[in-house]
Amino acid sequence: MPLLSGGAPKERADATRNRLKVLAAAEQLFDARGVATVSMDDVAAAAGVGKGTLYRRFGDKSGLAAALLDERESQLQAAMLTGPPPLGPGAPAGERLTAFVGAYLAFVDAHLDVVAMSQTASSGARLRTGSHRLWRQHIAILLAEAGTPDPDVRAGALLAALTAEQVRHWRHDEDRSLADLTEALVRMARAATGPP
Repeated sequence: MPLLSGGAPKERADATRNRLKVLAAAEQLFDARGVATVSMDDVAAAAGVGKGTLYRRFGDKSGLAAALLDERESQLQAAMLTGPPPLGPGAPAGERLTAFVGAYLAFVDAHLDVVAMSQTASSGARLRTGSHRLWRQHIAILLAEAGTPDPDVRAGALLAALTAEQVRHWRHDEDRSLADLTEALVRMARAATGPP
């Protein structure tokens, strides 16, 4: 599977600078105040760019949240596709699956507000992203390699358990530790590679 970030046209130097300023400002504001309380106007002011530039580049706050996730997602993609085992190639499918579930859960937990914003921007938003398609395809391939029936359905079910909304509920409403939650979801991933 190729990385999703390859092949993009070269960006102008000033556009790159503006994009990096906007992303840095958004990240700082989101971390300090939470995604819900930060407006696009706040981000434009903090980045020192015009509102038109911000809206043309990112569309809305969910587009900005998605752009913030791109770099982190590409790091996880690279580890999954070319990194060392067990997350990367070279380990048995079941070990790779459990490594991915742990890594993806840690990613969602670390960036919960921004992931939630990108997943809930509109009905079914999380299902339309390229990264979701990559995660689902990766899980389905690993399940198929393990001889698991219905790998596509099981891949979707595993990802549904890892949505930001579900992780937030477990972590904040039920006060589960990340370690305990990781252990439970890794057990679920192991069970998913077994017979029906």
